[in-house]
Amino acid sequence: SITPMILVSGIILDQFHTSYHEKVHDHLEELVRKHKQNIDRFLTEKLGDIRFLTNTFSYGQLCDESLLQERLNDLQKSYNGVFEDLGVVNEQGLQISYAGPFKLVKARYSEAEWFNKAINSQYYISDVFLGLRGMPHFIVSVRHIWDGKPWLLRATIDFMAFNSLVENLRVGKTGFAFILNKEGKFQTKPFSEILPDRGPYTDFIKKGDMKDEIHTGEWTSDSENRNIMYVAGFLKNGDWMLVCQQDERDAFSNLARTQNIAIIIILVGALLIVSIAILLSSRMVSRIAKADREKELLNQQVIETGKLASVGELAAGIAHEINNPVAIMVEEAGWIQDLLEEEELRQSKNLDEFYRALKQIDTQGKRCKEITHKLLSFARKTDSKIHEVQINELIEDVVGLSEQSAKYNKVTISKTLQQGMPSVHLSHTEIQQVLLNLINNALYAMEKQGGNIDIRSQLDHEHIVITLADNGPGIPRANLGRIFDPFFTTKPVGKGTGLGLSICFGIIKKMGGEIDVQSVVDMGTTFHIRIPLETGLSD
Repeated sequence: SITPMILVSGIILDQFHTSYHEKVHDHLEELVRKHKQNIDRFLTEKLGDIRFLTNTFSYGQLCDESLLQERLNDLQKSYNGVFEDLGVVNEQGLQISYAGPFKLVKARYSEAEWFNKAINSQYYISDVFLGLRGMPHFIVSVRHIWDGKPWLLRATIDFMAFNSLVENLRVGKTGFAFILNKEGKFQTKPFSEILPDRGPYTDFIKKGDMKDEIHTGEWTSDSENRNIMYVAGFLKNGDWMLVCQQDERDAFSNLARTQNIAIIIILVGALLIVSIAILLSSRMVSRIAKADREKELLNQQVIETGKLASVGELAAGIAHEINNPVAIMVEEAGWIQDLLEEEELRQSKNLDEFYRALKQIDTQGKRCKEITHKLLSFARKTDSKIHEVQINELIEDVVGLSEQSAKYNKVTISKTLQQGMPSVHLSHTEIQQVLLNLINNALYAMEKQGGNIDIRSQLDHEHIVITLADNGPGIPRANLGRIFDPFFTTKPVGKGTGLGLSICFGIIKKMGGEIDVQSVVDMGTTFHIRIPLETGLSD
């Protein structure tokens, strides 16, 4: 169970890991592409505004500082102060006219790097530098020809306004953007301390072979020993490079959190699987052990049942053996009685004593023969034929068989039998077995303290009702519903098989009758047997 779960979870996590990486890279690429377009559009618009002025006004008009100031005011209103100042510079680098907050009239730019590049270009956007004012800014300029000589209209772009375009690009907690020129110098204010020469950025911008592409990669910071993920795109025709970088740990923090949660779920799932496996295995082992114990008990009960069958056969054989000498003894006693009728013996002074002894021998012999006959009738397996049976007589026989055991256990058996009841067709030995079994159970229950057994018979409509009640310890309520189940017994091992009451129940049901029990602990138990007058049994 654990192996498929780990396998499936691993595949899903791997697919999710790959998908999430692609999603993060695509998101950063899209951000850089949009900001690259916005920044290029910003620079192009500002350059277009300066071109519009040079195309609209002549060199002489723009040299008028009042006109130049009006144009600056218009631009500042239109662009919220993005333009800081305007100036007209001749071919010698001298600023002829100026509009702005600084005193830069007659400022000389002949030695300035931006001027030397701008005078040789029709349109020019400089790098960010400090210049004469000592503050970061950059120049947008347009070159025109007047009277055969070149001149420049230049404008200073507010650095903070330009910088805000890049500062707005923030991703997560550590993701930010910046712009580098070809020398690897910042053109915007970095969000934190950056050392571009330690990254791959300067190599890309020097090569300049990816001007129209967005490049994605990773590198390891030597100073902080952390992985940096970056996305870069070129600006200003390859002179600048927009870089957006983010700590890889921050970029994939959600992925790491998801993976941790997934691992916790997998571990919890594995723990649950192991726990359930142990629990189920323990229960299965317990059930198997219980089944083995029940099987062992069943085997023991089968063995005990076999023993009982053997004892029954042995009892039948013994009864036969006893019955034969008893019959001879009774016969010889009768012959001696005949001899005493002769003349010479009639004169004996002990004649009365002889008759008394012979009568006692005859009486006890017949009693012994009757007992062995009843024992044979009970033990005989083949004697299950249907006969007309008088229930009261059968009860008398069974009580006679049990009287000695009852006396030994200090139990008194009383009978209340309704006279004149009709006979019923049933197996004499089977109903005898039922009654004997119930009596023996009652005797066993009362063997310690003694007690009374009351047997009653009565006619109830179309049924003969036999009631057998004792005042023994009773049966617990929890066991009442199971006493007729096969092999259920509360007796110790070797004392009972749990088959007696089950056999009784089967015998009575076969006759079409009913048997039920009522019991109260410490008060006694009562069995009711209802036998229909027409049992439906035939010979």
